[in-house]
Amino acid sequence: MKKIFRLLTLFLSVPLTLWAGNISKSDGEVPAVRYDSVWVAAPFEMPRLLVPVFPDRDFNIVDFGAKKKGSDTYDRCVKANTLAFERAMKACNEAGGGRVVVPAGSWETGPIHFASNVNLHLEKDAWLCFTDNPEAYLPAVETTWEGFLCYNYSPLIYAYQCENIAITGEGGLSPKMDVWRTWFSRPQAHLDALKKIYYWTSYNEPLENRQIAVGESHLRPHLLQFNQCKHILLENFKIRQAPFWTIHMFRCENGVARGLDVSAHGHNNDGIDLEMTRDFLVENCTFDQGDDAVVLKSGSNHDAWRLNQPTQNIVIRHCTIKKGHVLLGVGSELSGGVRNVYMYDCFATGRVLNLFYLKTNRRRGGFIDHIYMEKVGANEMERAMAIDTDVLYQWKNLVPTIKDTVTTISNIYMRDVTCKKAKGIVQLNGDADAPIRNVQIENLHVDSVSTFIENNRNVEGFVSRNITFDWFGNTGEKIYQFKE
Repeated sequence: MKKIFRLLTLFLSVPLTLWAGNISKSDGEVPAVRYDSVWVAAPFEMPRLLVPVFPDRDFNIVDFGAKKKGSDTYDRCVKANTLAFERAMKACNEAGGGRVVVPAGSWETGPIHFASNVNLHLEKDAWLCFTDNPEAYLPAVETTWEGFLCYNYSPLIYAYQCENIAITGEGGLSPKMDVWRTWFSRPQAHLDALKKIYYWTSYNEPLENRQIAVGESHLRPHLLQFNQCKHILLENFKIRQAPFWTIHMFRCENGVARGLDVSAHGHNNDGIDLEMTRDFLVENCTFDQGDDAVVLKSGSNHDAWRLNQPTQNIVIRHCTIKKGHVLLGVGSELSGGVRNVYMYDCFATGRVLNLFYLKTNRRRGGFIDHIYMEKVGANEMERAMAIDTDVLYQWKNLVPTIKDTVTTISNIYMRDVTCKKAKGIVQLNGDADAPIRNVQIENLHVDSVSTFIENNRNVEGFVSRNITFDWFGNTGEKIYQFKE
């Protein structure tokens, strides 16, 4: 039945235009919002995605006072362009929706805050060059830091509780990084800020009191965060560098990211993080990251348990990873749970640590269930699949465990994998109190393996079929192995 469903959905993937109800404004009715309806094949029931189609109205930022780079002093351009985006967003929204257009050229600006029914369109050779002056990103906004809710510096592009929003075009985002680079380290003031966030969350401090954009806390802002938004399109634009996580969809619903060219090699520069987010497609993107490429998260500890919003129904396909720690990562912020994820037809052209990496710890709780990866490959990797239940990074000795709770991990599938060189094939480190259950690996070939094939503990129901390699170890001895 699943095979029939997947075949049918391939033929049904042609967009179907739907109409939503009219959007009203004070001076009368405006044309209805439209959607392209897209079906996506997956080994689970994937809901229909509704991609917004915007009214044919353009709001050029030049008409709202924007100034190109070099047309005035740097600070004046930043102020003028920040205000121009604010005015253009407001005008576009009040007109019933359309495009806020950024023409070719370099535009120095502060944060851009979205309004509903707006497509931020970057024309070819248009570049948004965001200032690295932290004061420009105040007042603080409701956001997150590694899965903990707080008020911090505004993301460089920020949408809060918006609907029908997009960033499209052949232009790009390129933040100035001089100041943010000095914030990559973790001095004592930064560690003290992390402690505050941890205790605020653990003891349910009201969110409005969790003000962390103070002093030398230096918690860097996200490049792009959509927070509690729905009906999202990210299409064709470029990203060059980011202060923190690059693209962050937080508590969002129903979106498509396609044709993106993302490169960011600073600290914590994940490519795209989908957190407490559902019904999302990532396709035909290129990632070149200083951290993980595609990551599924669902919050940390008490906040996530309270919100109880799993990340689910995610498909990633036809993507290329030039460099990154992992091709597909889950966690470690996953206290709300992650289920129904499908990655296929993706390839790492450079070196990755892991193709498939699930990570958690005894503070997270939550669950990981029904994660599928197939038709993937890499030139060089540490491991094809790894699951680790004791990953705490800097938090390990920074704060104590307030609530000990394990993550349940089950139904993990990987098949049709190729790689030229690897340290090992599969390494699963389960928790003795909640062993990993039902992991299946099938049709995996590596030309050369240096150290191990399987290194597993606390796993129940592990099955591997047709795991092959040509060379094993460093002796130069040629071996061919077939495993049933």
